[in-house]
Amino acid sequence: MKLKHSIYCIGAGLLLTVAACTDDDDKQPVDGKELSEEWYAGGVNGTTFNATSQAYKQPVPPIEKDAELYRSFMRGEHISDRSFVASEGLGYAGLGPAYIRKSCVACHPTYGGHGKRVTEFNTDDSRNCYLLMIYDPTSPTLALASKYFTGMTQTRAVAPFKPSIDESGIKLTWHEYTDEHGNKYEDGTPYSDGYSYAGTLIYPKITIAQEAILFKDFDMSKHAASIEATIGIYGVGLLDAISDEDLRAQYEEEQARGYCQGVIGADIDETGLNPFYPGKHPGRFTYLCTRATLDNGPGANALWNITNVTRPDRTYNYITEEYARVMSQDADVQRVLGQAESDIFSQLMSRSLEPEMTMEDFDAFMVWHRGIAVPAARNLDDETVQKGRSLFYETGCTACHRPSWTTRADYKPMPSLSNQKIFPYTDLLRHDLDMYEPGRARVCRTTPLWGRGLLPVTSGHSDMLHDLRARNYEEAILWHNGDAKPVKEKFRAMSKADREALIRFLEAI
Repeated sequence: MKLKHSIYCIGAGLLLTVAACTDDDDKQPVDGKELSEEWYAGGVNGTTFNATSQAYKQPVPPIEKDAELYRSFMRGEHISDRSFVASEGLGYAGLGPAYIRKSCVACHPTYGGHGKRVTEFNTDDSRNCYLLMIYDPTSPTLALASKYFTGMTQTRAVAPFKPSIDESGIKLTWHEYTDEHGNKYEDGTPYSDGYSYAGTLIYPKITIAQEAILFKDFDMSKHAASIEATIGIYGVGLLDAISDEDLRAQYEEEQARGYCQGVIGADIDETGLNPFYPGKHPGRFTYLCTRATLDNGPGANALWNITNVTRPDRTYNYITEEYARVMSQDADVQRVLGQAESDIFSQLMSRSLEPEMTMEDFDAFMVWHRGIAVPAARNLDDETVQKGRSLFYETGCTACHRPSWTTRADYKPMPSLSNQKIFPYTDLLRHDLDMYEPGRARVCRTTPLWGRGLLPVTSGHSDMLHDLRARNYEEAILWHNGDAKPVKEKFRAMSKADREALIRFLEAI
């Protein structure tokens, strides 16, 4: 079904050897002033002082100081940027049979950021970073339709195979929403005052035509669809370096306090999946905390399941058995391949396919994935920013957006990221935000806030939240309900000057 091709390797053994840098060597004064620790969002060893359009793609300082590791980082970045193809000898082979995107950068167009809000679900649009999910709205857990579709629905395929859903039958529409306050602050000012869309809030709906579904016995009228934007990937190595013990302690602390009680990710057994920390770990990655460590995290899996490119630890296709059954029975597929149904099905469902990516190249990808630095905070000494910082704390935002963590003392995959005091502004737990989303799960992991103020610089937009419904920081706050509603209401009651100061702080961190 797919042709074997080995990506050019740069060599193995580059993951572990990074000498730790001293704080004194790497602290960078600005305008001759010594900086406080809060400027170093990713800790001294995980922060870049780059605030340009390239801010989300910089290596952590220790990587820049190690020639071999830097080569590995750049090789990993190259792998993330290249589009995979189906044919042998034409570059990065191995795409398909079904797939979601051809490359990592297609979902993360600014390397660590995400795409922008769009009005058409078209995966050929470089701005579109949405992933599609199909689920049962009558299920208490809104269970995915996993008999038919992969968790992230595949809307592309390599001929002669066909996608699970024809994208021409997917309709994305945006609808206005009016809250109980008429989309106004207590002082009468409309939300997003000064913008062309002042006084409005919006949310998306996805509908899928029955004829666009590959599976003839699947009833779309009994199911629903939702979209999620990809998550920023800079700094994920530092989040991975937070110990399980500290994460569990945060959970226990929130349960004891009686409000904003986050839900910790379920324990995931990663024996055989994580060479550094086998065993069970609480989920901390993805919007629903369904991945526990970076070695079995969204990037490690996405490199495989977004493209369906196999490697030594993933020697099978990311497809459902139902997809393999339908494709093996398809007359066009049989004719083009010149094979019988049983042979096609056996190949599609094989657990021992030839790897199309070497483990050395995957290791280089993980050096890149783990080693992307966090942009330093900016303008923290500005008077308005300082006022906003005080409001952020006083209003109670830190109940979920925990400002700082200290990474574990012995982070084995990249030792230089050990013992770093970082400022991601997240508790890594899920909370019920009760956003207006009929039939969709309401819980969502607290989004790390570090570096997001650079979205307009790196990406040309400020779209936020899991489906990019918020067009700016202001709307992101105003969509907070559920656990965060008391804090949102305090924001609504602020003066315009105080609201602007709080947002200035968010833009600075």
